[in-house]
Amino acid sequence: MRDALFTYEPLIRLGAFAGVFVLMAAWEVLTPRRPQTVARNWRWPNNLGVLAVDVLLVRVGLPVTTVSLALVAEAHGVGLFNMITLPAWASIIVSVILLDLAIYLQHVLFHAVPALWRLHRMHHADLEVDVTTGLRFHPVEILLSTGIKLAVIAAVGAPAAAVLIFEVLLNITSIFNHSNIRIPADIDRALRWFVVTPDMHRVHHSVVRRETNSNFGFNLPWWDRLLGTYRAQPAAGHAAMTIGIEQFRDPRELGLDRMLVQPLRGEAGGYPLGMREADQ
Repeated sequence: MRDALFTYEPLIRLGAFAGVFVLMAAWEVLTPRRPQTVARNWRWPNNLGVLAVDVLLVRVGLPVTTVSLALVAEAHGVGLFNMITLPAWASIIVSVILLDLAIYLQHVLFHAVPALWRLHRMHHADLEVDVTTGLRFHPVEILLSTGIKLAVIAAVGAPAAAVLIFEVLLNITSIFNHSNIRIPADIDRALRWFVVTPDMHRVHHSVVRRETNSNFGFNLPWWDRLLGTYRAQPAAGHAAMTIGIEQFRDPRELGLDRMLVQPLRGEAGGYPLGMREADQ
C-alpha cells in the first residue's frame, strides 16, 4: 500500500486535476455566473504558464514530496499520530481536517504580513475569477506554502493516505471554488455548510478590501464561520462586483512576465490585515 501511494501519487493527482478542470471549464461555458470582459485567450495561457513554473520549481527545488515525507515520518515514528494509537480511519480524517485548518491559517497569514501579501496578491490581481485563477499562485508563495505543509505533516504525523487525500481535495476544490459556474441559490446555501462554494469564495476576490479579507477557506467552510472571517455575499452582488485589487487594473499586468516580478513592484498597498477600517 505504501509503495503504491508513492508510485502512483503523481498519476492520481494529475488524473483528479485534469478531470475536474475539464468538467468545471465546460460548466463555465454552459452556465457562467458572470460575463467575462477579459478574454480567455489572454488570461488562460499566462495563468497556466504560472502553473507550469510552479510545478517545475517544486519538483526541482524540494527534495521530498508531501506524501513521501509522510512515509518517512511514519517509518521513523515522527509526529503525533505516529506516537499514539488510533484507528487508521480516525487518523486519516483528523489529519485531513488539521491540514485544512493549517491551510486556512496560512492563507490568513499571507493576508496579514505585508511581505507575504506581496507574493499572494498576484493571485488576487487576476481581473476575472475562473478555473485558471485557482492555479495562479506566485512560485515563491508555492514554495513557502509547500514548506509549511511539510512542517505540519511532520508535526501531525499525518498518514500518507491522509496527505494524498488532502492534496487531491486541495487541488480539485481550488479549481471548483474559483470556477465561474452558476449554482442555484438554495443549493449553494446548503452546500456552503460543507464545502467552500464558488459564490462563497468569489467574495474573497472582490476589489473591496474588507471583502478581500474574508472567506479564507479552500476546502472546509467551517473555519471562516468559527473564527469570524465569513462574509455571505459581496455588497455589490456577484454580477456587479469588481474582481481584483486596486493596484493592477491594466490587462497587460496579466502577462506571465509581469506576474512573476509583481511582488517587487510598487507598495504592499492597503489590503494587508490590520489596516484601519477607515482606510478600507
